[in-house]
Amino acid sequence: MTSEDLEAFLGDRKGRRVAVLGIGSPIRHDDAVGLLIIDILENSKLGDTLSIKTETVPESYTGTIRDFNPTHVLMIDAADFGGKVGESRVIPINLIGGVTVSTHSLPLNIFADFIRKSIHAKVALVGIQVINIDYGEGLTPDVEKGAYQVAELLKRILEK
Repeated sequence: MTSEDLEAFLGDRKGRRVAVLGIGSPIRHDDAVGLLIIDILENSKLGDTLSIKTETVPESYTGTIRDFNPTHVLMIDAADFGGKVGESRVIPINLIGGVTVSTHSLPLNIFADFIRKSIHAKVALVGIQVINIDYGEGLTPDVEKGAYQVAELLKRILEK
């Protein structure tokens, strides 16, 4: 993923309010990549940004997201799009159904469409290519490296 990809989705900084959702299971190795990214962002000075660790139930945070009234919702999750392990991509909601790896109860494309229609925010997924979502803790080294790269990119784009 390039900064241009992310900046193209997020658009102009003026008036932008971004909800960043870290999605995944903390007990399924690489599936926790979205949660790590939220942890990394936690102490950053991000302008008009809400960062939430939703784990496997992003739909449970719909009220919090609605109250924040974002212009953009960026979901971050483990994905299998056939890329190099640790690689990340911005995936538009109309293409989310073609990306596999799901440990959530509600498919992300349905959740994303609900957010788009009910909150009127632009929604996209940042997918990080994973290799191991077996039960256990800790990310594989390439996925962890990819998480830090995504977090640093988000910091540069979203910082005040």
